[in-house]
Amino acid sequence: MRGLEGKVAFVTGAASGIGRATAVRLGEERARVAAADLNADGAAATASAIGPEAVGLGLDITDLSSVQAAVAEAERLLGPIEILVNCAGWDRVEPFLDSSEETWDRIIDVNLKGVIRCTRSVLDGMISRRSGRIVNVSSDAGRVGSSGEVVYSGAKAGIIGFSKGVARETARHGLRVNVVCPGPTDTPLMAATSEANPRLGEALVKAIPFRRLAKPEEIAAAIAFLASDDASFITGQTLSVSGGLTMV
Repeated sequence: MRGLEGKVAFVTGAASGIGRATAVRLGEERARVAAADLNADGAAATASAIGPEAVGLGLDITDLSSVQAAVAEAERLLGPIEILVNCAGWDRVEPFLDSSEETWDRIIDVNLKGVIRCTRSVLDGMISRRSGRIVNVSSDAGRVGSSGEVVYSGAKAGIIGFSKGVARETARHGLRVNVVCPGPTDTPLMAATSEANPRLGEALVKAIPFRRLAKPEEIAAAIAFLASDDASFITGQTLSVSGGLTMV
């Protein structure tokens, strides 16, 4: 894809799943990648798989100072961040009536406020350079709602609204901000969900017109497109990658 070679990309949630696949794909497109994750060893393993133009960094997206430190370290090692991909997320599948405020707070803190913290931490530099691409990973749960994931659905919907707002505020500075909404994807989080509720996992697969889960690499391809120059006139948009599960 055009416009990715030599660009510095900061990818959260890069130790596994969609985040890892995205970091690897951007590396294949010859971007310089900072693979960041709470699991610092996993982030380092992802960077090692990409090659010498990548670094692995530990960060806690629920802590603004940790995010700022990781961003500063990435820029020290690789150069100014030109691409941000917010992939990190967390969920606990259970009926809303059985959930606790502690769970609500963590879901919102990781999935929504984590995106806000990471975005805010790179914006000043992107605006000063009048160049930047941000791709936030939401979920089709945020577009249509999901039983057993009520607060998660709300947090992921919040990512969509937040991204559109940032896209409007920063377009005059030359920035692009877009959202990818995966459907059910073959990730560790999905595996945990299916293990906790096998019937739910089976029902999700049956509901997808393609009758299979997405591969993380298929989500990563859409993210790479939105980060590339091939999407130079696209901002404030939400793209579902769900095998036809949602058609809205």
